[in-house]
Amino acid sequence: MSYTFTFFGHGTLGLEIQGHKIIIDPFFTNNPATTTKPEEIDTDFLLITHGHGDHVGDAVEIALRTGAKVIANAEIASWFSEKGAEVHSQHIGGGHDYPFGYVKLTQAIHGSSMPDGSYGGMPGGFLITIPDGRKIYMAGDTGLFASMSLIGEEGIHLAVLPIGDNYTMGPDDALRAVKLIKPEFVVPVHYNTWDLITQDPAAWKKRVEAETDTIVHVLQPDTSIDF
Repeated sequence: MSYTFTFFGHGTLGLEIQGHKIIIDPFFTNNPATTTKPEEIDTDFLLITHGHGDHVGDAVEIALRTGAKVIANAEIASWFSEKGAEVHSQHIGGGHDYPFGYVKLTQAIHGSSMPDGSYGGMPGGFLITIPDGRKIYMAGDTGLFASMSLIGEEGIHLAVLPIGDNYTMGPDDALRAVKLIKPEFVVPVHYNTWDLITQDPAAWKKRVEAETDTIVHVLQPDTSIDF
């Protein structure tokens, strides 16, 4: 089987797995990195890594319009439930089976607050095991942490890592993360949205491929790749 990964820009991502459509952190309105509009999104599931506005984004509107189920930590899921969305809550280290695969919430070193200022629980990432057994690690907004090596022990097919610096890992720590995780493929995200997080992904690709066995795919916003 194959799956499709889409990079919309910044930290907004998409997956299509056996016909199931998933959007991670749907930030479209006021996102200068994408030309996609929230009303163009048709999805079955919304995965939210943490509560910041550039990750919660348009999730409420999309969830209510499409009926997509929101998957997030308990605090974020409760917030969405109060808005009328269908939700499934999890927490760090816990996993659950969905039609598209098994999703485990992972640790992330970051913050989390909802757009109205309420508490967004612990930030996280997602480790997704698709039906053919391959594993996708969406790190979310995070700094480097040593137990990324434990995630790597799972055997990661694709890792999606931030490289922008300032708010997340920068290129140096993201390279160290690749060495800990040892994925077959990696896609850099969360960079070049604003001047503050400007990076050169082509230069990062050269470093990663010179120092590891991982293949880097640098995607332009609003483009997809099949694995």
